[in-house]
Amino acid sequence: QVQLVESGGGLVQAGGSLRLSCAASGRTFSSHSMGWFRQAPGKEREFVAAIDWSSGNTFYAHSVKGRFTISRDNAKNTVLLQMISLKPEDTAVYYCAAQPAHYSGSYYYRGAYDYWGQGTQVTVSS
Repeated sequence: QVQLVESGGGLVQAGGSLRLSCAASGRTFSSHSMGWFRQAPGKEREFVAAIDWSSGNTFYAHSVKGRFTISRDNAKNTVLLQMISLKPEDTAVYYCAAQPAHYSGSYYYRGAYDYWGQGTQVTVSS
């Protein structure tokens, strides 16, 4: 069982930066591939970024590639999402998610993640 708690959201002007953090409970954190998703009002929850538990390879949605960076610190049971050059269309609730232990793949698919945080609001003003 993995419990996830996001933090770091807030209000920022277009062009600004934010860093989201996801703190995970449990002793198996290093065995879980982790992802970030977001959901804007009236829209489906969409994939943002993921990091594989074994290889450390990262994966990004086309809309955020080059602006967002996902990373993890297994010693601190934390996954981060650094966001720069933010745009109003990045406004959404951002969710941290974990795949089952020792599973790699389907990073872009919501159903591949078993554990979810409660979300943190990111608002980018124009």
